[in-house]
Amino acid sequence: MATVSDRTVRRTAKVRRNVRRAAGSRARLSVFRSSKHIYAQVIDDAHGLTVASASSLEKDMRGSLKTGANIEAAKAVGKRLAERAAAKGIKEVVFDRGGYLYHGRVKALADAAREGGLSF
Repeated sequence: MATVSDRTVRRTAKVRRNVRRAAGSRARLSVFRSSKHIYAQVIDDAHGLTVASASSLEKDMRGSLKTGANIEAAKAVGKRLAERAAAKGIKEVVFDRGGYLYHGRVKALADAAREGGLSF
């Protein structure tokens, strides 16, 4: 019988594989959600480089946010990530939800990134 962590790893790998297949030459916006914080990266899979990143764990974000585990924090991270990616010349990405449901904090981060100028 597969454990919960085995199923999670399989689900994450399946989502990531399909995203990479659909990406073409676009960068990948990857999200990681923990119980206390949310992290996002724009990754260039062709070169294996992280182009831009943002998280609710950053020093100035911690001061302005009540907690890193709510929708407001996810919106702030998405907006900051979009600004950093635009500064590096990235406008088109493919969204990698990483096995999480597209709901709540993950959706808020994606919507804020779209508002910030990323297209996916």
